[in-house]
Amino acid sequence: MTSSSLFGLKLVHLDLKGAPPKVSYLEEVFPLFRSLGANGLLIEYEDMFPYEGKLKALRAQYAYSPSEIKEILNLAKLHHLEVIPLVQTFGHMEFVLKHETFSQLREVKMFPNGLNPHKKDSLKLIQMMIDQVLALHPGVRWFHIGADEVYYLGEGEESKQQLQQETVTVENLFLSHLCAVATYVITSYPSVTPVAWDDMLRSIGAETLIESGIAGLVEPMIWDYASDLDVDHKRLLIEKYQKGGFSKLWVASAFKGATGANQSLTHIGHHVDNHLQWLKVASSQPAHFLQGIALTGWQRYDHFSVLCELLPVGIPSLAVCLQTLENGCCSETVKDTVKKYLGMSNLEVDTFMSESSGTFPGSDVLILVTQVVFLKMAVDEFLERNRYVNGWFSPYHRKQKILHPIMSHHIQPTALSLLSKSNTVIQELQAALERIYYPDTVEEWMEENVFPTVHRLQLLVSDLDQVLSTQPQLTSSVLDS
Repeated sequence: MTSSSLFGLKLVHLDLKGAPPKVSYLEEVFPLFRSLGANGLLIEYEDMFPYEGKLKALRAQYAYSPSEIKEILNLAKLHHLEVIPLVQTFGHMEFVLKHETFSQLREVKMFPNGLNPHKKDSLKLIQMMIDQVLALHPGVRWFHIGADEVYYLGEGEESKQQLQQETVTVENLFLSHLCAVATYVITSYPSVTPVAWDDMLRSIGAETLIESGIAGLVEPMIWDYASDLDVDHKRLLIEKYQKGGFSKLWVASAFKGATGANQSLTHIGHHVDNHLQWLKVASSQPAHFLQGIALTGWQRYDHFSVLCELLPVGIPSLAVCLQTLENGCCSETVKDTVKKYLGMSNLEVDTFMSESSGTFPGSDVLILVTQVVFLKMAVDEFLERNRYVNGWFSPYHRKQKILHPIMSHHIQPTALSLLSKSNTVIQELQAALERIYYPDTVEEWMEENVFPTVHRLQLLVSDLDQVLSTQPQLTSSVLDS
């Protein structure tokens, strides 16, 4: 079996709960995804879906319209990318349960992450979400119902009452709700197969899985984003799932968004190693047993966390990972192929930093984000470790407006130079981001990653100007003596 045939579908995951791209940008990147080896999309809508009626409150400010959803699906079809929609139905329900209207459906009153599986309205809510999403996705073969990281399940009052019975465990609570959701999908949409993240199933024994009947309802997606993924452990886990009755499985890797909640740049090497490990796992499986692999590209760790690497920043990593899956290795030939597709003269795999430009859609964002990171490092070095700033213009000196006149000539030029470079990058990056993203994303990314650093620099320059304005000017002959 060739490496390219180990996985039937190679899905690019679009995590829309953070930095959702405009449809115009998706139109640019879909053909690139296809040419690199992808043949599907796993679209996690969260609050970007245009929910209607009782669910209208779930919409984000810039949620896609129904016509935009249709356009996305038409673009995917045009480029032969099979679409699998993903809607969370148990854990990671913050985008729903944060609203007062639905807050009574929380498992634990204080926490908006987990759904209470005991309330009838909980299942009704999920059914409405599924119906609305599938109404705009006619003809899909799979529907991902999420169900990962259902934290605090069993800690709600109704769950505690259930758990007092000797025969009821947290595992039972999880399986019961998962079965109910999957059953609804199958009975309402017979041609659609539910897919679910596997992490809540990992500790459940094969006999319990068989007794629950879950294997006849869902296809698990085993996820692991580590560069040193334990191949033997994954093989044993797959054997357990087979014994539990599952006849088809999926796996999920990551091409970005899995190595730091507030990370700006992607370490390609980490993600390549992750895919190489998954290839080892897949090579030991029977033909057609693995339905496919989802290359996840997380944009937030959860609904309330900051943004991590933007999609354009992660595209070189996605390209290398897809080509690694196609070729079974990450050879120099693979890297050369990627450079050709992306129009890049250089490809840094083993470091975060790369100033190589490219011609792929959004390559200007990658270059400018890299410049922002370099500038932040330079400003931090200047403000925190420069001997003249630390020694002669400390916070105390700035408060008291004390500065040896000669020292301003060691501080001011660097400060003004850094500020000028920062302002230039800000203008260029703002324009580049606005082409791809909606205003709220641009504002958030700049507020989180750019403005705090520039503000610190501006404060120092302002303090410096105030001190210098109160001091007599030194003549050049005095400064030269």
